[in-house]
Amino acid sequence: MKPMKEYTFWFVVGSQHLYGPEVLETVAARAEEMAKALDASPNIPCRVVYKDTVKTPDEITRVMKEANYDDNCAGVITWMHTFSPSKMWIRGFDLLQKPYCHFHTQYNRNIPNEEIDMDFMNLNQAAHGDREHGFIGARLRMARKIVVGYWQDADVQEQLGSWMRSAVAAAVSRNLRVVRFGDNMRQVAVTEGDKVEVQHKLGWQVNTWPVGQLVDEINKVTEAEVDALMKEYEEKYTIATDNIEAVRYQAKEEIAMERILEREGAGAYSNTFEDLYGMEQLPGLASQRLMEKGYGYGGEGDWKVSAMTHIVKAMTEGPPGGTAFMEDYTYDLEPGKELSLGAHMLEVCPSVAADKPRIEVHPLGIGNRKDPARLVFEGHPGKAIVVSLIDMGGRLRMIVQDVEAVKPIYEMPNLPVARIMWKAMPDLRTGAHAWILAGGAHHTVFSYAATAQMMEDFAEIMGIEFVHITKDTTIEGLKKELFLSDLAWKLK
Repeated sequence: MKPMKEYTFWFVVGSQHLYGPEVLETVAARAEEMAKALDASPNIPCRVVYKDTVKTPDEITRVMKEANYDDNCAGVITWMHTFSPSKMWIRGFDLLQKPYCHFHTQYNRNIPNEEIDMDFMNLNQAAHGDREHGFIGARLRMARKIVVGYWQDADVQEQLGSWMRSAVAAAVSRNLRVVRFGDNMRQVAVTEGDKVEVQHKLGWQVNTWPVGQLVDEINKVTEAEVDALMKEYEEKYTIATDNIEAVRYQAKEEIAMERILEREGAGAYSNTFEDLYGMEQLPGLASQRLMEKGYGYGGEGDWKVSAMTHIVKAMTEGPPGGTAFMEDYTYDLEPGKELSLGAHMLEVCPSVAADKPRIEVHPLGIGNRKDPARLVFEGHPGKAIVVSLIDMGGRLRMIVQDVEAVKPIYEMPNLPVARIMWKAMPDLRTGAHAWILAGGAHHTVFSYAATAQMMEDFAEIMGIEFVHITKDTTIEGLKKELFLSDLAWKLK
């Protein structure tokens, strides 16, 4: 996975030849100063590079073409220091294939009381230059992010940085390969989907590899390789089992799966307990470890949640908190204190753990294989989101719900899985009703590090529907929203 800092965003400033060479030199110097300051800001996760002050339709078209073909360019940020007639931008914007942000700011924070004159007014025209520029974005119905505020303010930079993460996620998505070890769980609906449409819309290449090929790779792993990985396990986790052979077999599975993923250039994978032909254990610890390294995972063949897990991990590189494959399992329905318990049979990423995870080995009632090793831990308290991507037939819908993770209210000593407890927004009854009404899956991406705004920006960049369940959501309001959304998307 390419590091976040290897992605660049081009800062393109609009003007025209009307103002003469001295004004244009000042515009360019200020734009370069602003780009360098943004690039150095801790609130900006990627590189910001001043690209050009464009003054003609040909210059604009050239820059947009260059952005399309630069693999390191994850998006374009525009700002109108002066006045750039928006008809000049039509062809360039029609050709642009990268995420686009309209940054409405100005060079000076305050109006200089003594110095302001008509020369100042002619040079500092963002207040109306950006309005002209904004019209063409609206007229062309462009997917765009609009950030408004002073460029040196931390909250403004944070908005810009958040959108950059969504734009990087779009770049990751458009190059994502997903390996399916076997098919999805039989008779399950939500793990199905149109792989052709997903590749067309999101860029994902989703293909199947036989489990037998994975078994062949497992059998090639040497004892020396397992020994080396076991040392890493001992350093990072508490080994709370005497069944070391079970742990060693998980190490073999981890090494073998990672080799296949690296060989295929894949960032995500799925498997199912219904297809373990030739394997001794369902991968538990192995899958948790691969997720910890940044790979996406989906249980029961759920390739959509697998891909989304990888994408969310990519967009949240750096901030603390963690991201994991998750499943709603059961509720605690104490009136006024209702909580969800999220877990999975084995595969929850340890990036969300509150304390040092323990490696344990326990029986598993499905899969008909040997007892698998897994990491057991509790998630930490904090604000988070859960994300689901579903195929509505003809379009994709992303559903995001705000949640508040809490310290589990029970010890659950006989539940040997990783688990997180959370309060769903606006409350469990309304939140679960809203989730089911929107068609949200039972598999989700759970993330402390991502925000709903990042996911909304990603959905807009990719051209997919977005539904957000918040503290203010009502069932009546959501029904209207979904009804209108159905009408709008049928017209697209």
